[in-house]
Amino acid sequence: MKNQNVVTADEWLTARQELLHREKDFTQARDELSKARREMPWHKVTSDYVFDGPDGSETLADLFVGKNQLIIYHFMFGPEWQEGCPSCSFWADNFDHIDVHLEQRDIAFLAVSRASLSTLDAYKQRMGWRFKWVSSFGNSFNFDYQASFTPDAMKNGSVYYNYHETQFPSEEAPGISVFFRDDRGDIYHTYSCYARGLDMLNGAYHYMDLTPKGRDEDELAYPMAWVCRHDQY
Repeated sequence: MKNQNVVTADEWLTARQELLHREKDFTQARDELSKARREMPWHKVTSDYVFDGPDGSETLADLFVGKNQLIIYHFMFGPEWQEGCPSCSFWADNFDHIDVHLEQRDIAFLAVSRASLSTLDAYKQRMGWRFKWVSSFGNSFNFDYQASFTPDAMKNGSVYYNYHETQFPSEEAPGISVFFRDDRGDIYHTYSCYARGLDMLNGAYHYMDLTPKGRDEDELAYPMAWVCRHDQY
């Protein structure tokens, strides 16, 4: 890393106060963006999705477990895969025990993948995770929410991901989808995000951002080339 400017305590304090003003502006802008996100229009879900979960077959409504709000992480784990995606595994290392806190704000949280439930359970045990994880194999959920791509799309070299046509190296993709269930039992899709939009959900990366070297990925073949499953470092 480059040589940093070494200054007096007073000069350091002045620089820190200047940065603090920028941080406060960013926080305010983020709050405004969060408000705009909450004010997005909703789209009613009409498909009868059924998932394979720890309690057997579960509908999308069942996944709310009595809450009005549901957050689903689309974890890259295809039906033929033996291991989950290393990057999604990095994100999932941030998941455990947050569900308890989210429940206090009327939110259910879980992950979904197309791999079989038995495969997911085995990998979950290996990783030492406890968050809920269900299989969407056999339904169109992942395809409908831009987290899986058909063989034809992959063959054609163009998939619809992150709200535009693009190339993608895998038939599975990461994402977050949010749903609301009203008192009548109707379910609405309120929000989804993908790609760098998921960055805000990885606490480890944001700790790195506080350090002098940051994420230290500039010289890598691609930004997350260093990431391994936590039992493979």
